[in-house]
Amino acid sequence: MPTLNVEGFGSYEVPEGKRLVNAIEDSGVDILHRCGGYAKCTTCRVEFSAGEPDQATAAEIAKLQEKGEWGNVRLSCQIVCDHDMSFKPVHTLSESGLPDPGPRPEDQITPEPEWRAVDNV
Repeated sequence: MPTLNVEGFGSYEVPEGKRLVNAIEDSGVDILHRCGGYAKCTTCRVEFSAGEPDQATAAEIAKLQEKGEWGNVRLSCQIVCDHDMSFKPVHTLSESGLPDPGPRPEDQITPEPEWRAVDNV
């Protein structure tokens, strides 16, 4: 099982293949996901300190490039837990003033992922 080291929250073993945004939330971290995990809002951003995935979805790349954030953060809704990762969530519900984190993302990556190697972006 992969281990998530979430800065300021703790370390959690999570099921292999679980969507990162759901693994974070299911571990008790109140990460935002306002668009429901469709790579549209960027509220589920994380900053990696170790274990950043070497692939990304085309939707994640496009949204982060649009926001000028590609290379600085990643979208947890577009990442699958398949190895150990260390990161910090950028936005949490408790710091946001919002009434809820957003609709729960589906179990699989949405929209249908088109995977790209990060070093080719």
